[in-house]
Amino acid sequence: MSTVIEYKIALHRLEQQGLVSNYFNGGAFGFAKGVEINVLGWIAGEDPTIHAKLRPHIRQFPPPQEQNMARAASAAWLNELPGPAWIMPLSHWAFELDFGSKNWLPALIKSIGLDPELLASRSDASPLEFQPPDQPHLLRFVQTLLENLTSSDFMLAFPSHPALCTIHHHKQLWWTSSDKSLIERISGHAV
Repeated sequence: MSTVIEYKIALHRLEQQGLVSNYFNGGAFGFAKGVEINVLGWIAGEDPTIHAKLRPHIRQFPPPQEQNMARAASAAWLNELPGPAWIMPLSHWAFELDFGSKNWLPALIKSIGLDPELLASRSDASPLEFQPPDQPHLLRFVQTLLENLTSSDFMLAFPSHPALCTIHHHKQLWWTSSDKSLIERISGHAV
């Protein structure tokens, strides 16, 4: 069953990995300036807003795109990033559950065994933690985010590994890591 990790604890663990918070109390994490970043983008369809310098690093998924990307992300987690996986909004839960995604996100949170009211008043991005036995829940969560996000983005983080995956509202997953071989191994899970 998924659990909520207190933001203060999550912030400390991610900072210990050399990650930095790009939004106060939010889930928008990145790598510190000066760190060489390796990028991999998984996309559902052509997107003219993707910068030209990123185009060599993208892979377009076949239909059903959201399901295939969620399966690939789940497989990458289990095979390349052992340990817990965290999902959090780039902003904070109070915004997402009141404005950003209030029509469908509470039901998704309930589907993984959590009460959305535990998150509704949080003005932070306390991560939802998934352990390997929770893989079906993580798969459903990522797929539902890809299917439903319209303006907000979420982060998939791995507190034991130098890797992040932005779940973008354009039906995209953007992987970043300071470890080039890790990105190459994650790339191998693309359909």
